[in-house]
Parts: sequence; C-alpha cells; structure tokens
Amino acid sequence: MSSHLPSGPPQTTTLRQRLADLRGPAVPPRPLDARALAALAANPGCGRRALLDGAGVDKTALASALGTPASFGQSQFALIRGNSFEARVKGDGGAELLRLVHERLGGGAVPPGRDARVPDLTAAGPEGRAARTALALREATAAGAWTLLDHPMLALEVAGTPAYLEPDAVVVHPDGRWTVVEIKSFPMIDGAADPAKVGAAARQAAVYVLALEKTADLLPAATVGHLALLVCPKDFSNLPTAAVMDVRKQRAVTRRQLGRLARVEDLAAALPAGLSFDPARPAEELTEAVAAVDAAYAPECLAACELAFHCRQQARQADAVGALGRAVRGELGALTTVGAAL
Repeated sequence: MSSHLPSGPPQTTTLRQRLADLRGPAVPPRPLDARALAALAANPGCGRRALLDGAGVDKTALASALGTPASFGQSQFALIRGNSFEARVKGDGGAELLRLVHERLGGGAVPPGRDARVPDLTAAGPEGRAARTALALREATAAGAWTLLDHPMLALEVAGTPAYLEPDAVVVHPDGRWTVVEIKSFPMIDGAADPAKVGAAARQAAVYVLALEKTADLLPAATVGHLALLVCPKDFSNLPTAAVMDVRKQRAVTRRQLGRLARVEDLAAALPAGLSFDPARPAEELTEAVAAVDAAYAPECLAACELAFHCRQQARQADAVGALGRAVRGELGALTTVGAAL
C-alpha cells in the first residue's frame, strides 16, 4: 500500500464548490455579460461586486431580499423592439449587416455576395459554444471569405474565473480581420446617436475585443480590429444604419482595470465559513454577509449596479466620503469620513 496520502481535489473544483455555497445550494450561477464587465472595470476597487459577480450571485434578487431593490434593464416593449430590429438586420443570411460592414470597414475588399458564410454555432453549454466559436473563427480565417458569426460565445478570464460573453455578431473579413458588431435599438438621428449610449456600447465592444484577442493570439493570420461597428435604426424608421467606433481607449482602460481586480478565490477565502448570499435567507443574515465584503460605493454605481441603493445606505450610515463621489474621495485621501474632513 502506498504511504502517500491521496491528493485533494483540484483548486478549481474547490473554488467552484465554494462559490456555489456562497450563491446558495439551489441558486444557479448568473453569467457575466459585457455590460456587467464594463461596469466592473469602471470600479475595480469594489471587492463586493468582484466577488458577487465572480460567484454568479443574482444581485437583483439579493437587493430585493435586502429590502433595497433597484430596477435595471429594458422594458418588455424595448426588448421586443430590439429583437425585431436585430432580426431585420441579420435577415437574409446577414446580407444587410455584411453590406454595412463592407461599406464602413471593407478596406477595399470584394463586397460580400450570396456565398458569404454563416456557420452554425450550436453546442452544449457555454464551454461547448465557446469551443465551437473558436473553431468557426479558425475555419473562417483560413477560408478567406466573408463570414458572419451570429451570437458567438467568447471566453474571458476575469479575476481568476471564466466569463462567457455573447456579442450580437462578429464578422470575419477575407483578409482575416475580425470585427465586433453591436446592434442597438436606440436611433441614430442625422448620423449621430446619444453620446452616453454610444459610450456604453463602445465599452461593451471593448470587452468583446479583449476576449477575441485571446483566440486571435493562436492564429497568425488573424487580427482583431480596434474599430467596432454600431448598427442602429436610422432616424425614426426601422431601417438600419451604422457608425464606426474606435474602441482602443476603452479596450486599454478595461484591460488595465480588469487586471487590477482582486482574485475571486482570495476574496472568498477571507470570508467566514458558512456565509451565504442566498436570497432565501433572512434579511438580517444577508445584511451581515454583504457587510463582510468591502465595497467602494460612489454615486456612479446607481447607474451600473443592482446593489447600489443598499451600498449607498451603508455609506451614508458610515458617514463615508465615497457617498459624495469618487472625485471627492480621491481629493480627501486618508480622510475617509465626512466628519473627519470637516
């Protein structure tokens, strides 16, 4: 008989179980999307959001259980309108979408014809879909033909855990260039759209670019374009028009900020045993659990995080200067309370 003790489970399995315990035994993980990652990158000092997002906690349900609900997301009407517009843009084998990509970012390539490729990306689970997407990208790059990937699945490691992201579309050019396409339902009037909404779309596109670069690094013939395409309704019609977004700045900022995030396993290891963010638990327990993880609240969180109202309430009770804004917090340095500043 061997005198060696049996090795324990791999670290990834241990971490997965720990994160499942934090969510609650019956709570499925909530996947990260590009919007959440962009908001996370905008506030990398918030360990609370990094842990909850990394563990897949449903922050909307958690906020409601804490008694501080926040309404996020589009209305049902806006979702229906957005889905209808996206279906129109991608109809007929993506002919209109490929035409817009060629018109704005073609770079002298032959216009896409009826022979443009639209591969099937169906697979089991996010890991399978990500692998199928990577294979489709390799095949399209090698083929040297216009290819439309409809809702591909991309993988990006965030704070030590994988995040699976689903852009509206990725177009592969005949020269091996990959372009991220964002399809939004807000209008583009006289060639211009709401700057705030365009900025949010650019930050999301930058997250997709970062994820694509991980795959492109393995293919010498592939390059990820720093120019993304934003497709919106033209004026007040349902006809699509497009604008080019240079996402180099947003990509650099997002990459730097995501790199600064504390690793999820380090945050989870610092928590007491038995702590859980399961929304089914009593509000008092959940309040103590949330308070055990440091937050970095600022008023900007109100537009980006489901727990913002709860964190604002805590910040005000603690007389924290963060409640006055990041600029004020930065100016005051070591003075962390309003009383101390006064």
